[in-house]
Amino acid sequence: MKLSFPNVSRSYDARRKWIRFWAYDNALEVPFFLAADALTKLVPGASDDEVSLLTVFDQHRDRIFRAAERVYSRNSKGSYFLKATDMA
Repeated sequence: MKLSFPNVSRSYDARRKWIRFWAYDNALEVPFFLAADALTKLVPGASDDEVSLLTVFDQHRDRIFRAAERVYSRNSKGSYFLKATDMA
């Protein structure tokens, strides 16, 4: 299933160390959580503070969305967690 990503909002949860973003499967909103360490592996040497992580997310948005589509196509559940290994 092809997801759409019209909502450019994303937020960082420092306690859980992930970035939350949303996709849509037709009218169904699908929440995703991306582990912060996945972003620091995309850009070695990147800082793990909120501003830096959100910047890396924005710079690699297309790659992250492709990974989200792969993970979504494998499962049917309420929310999805992306790890560094999903970014390959």
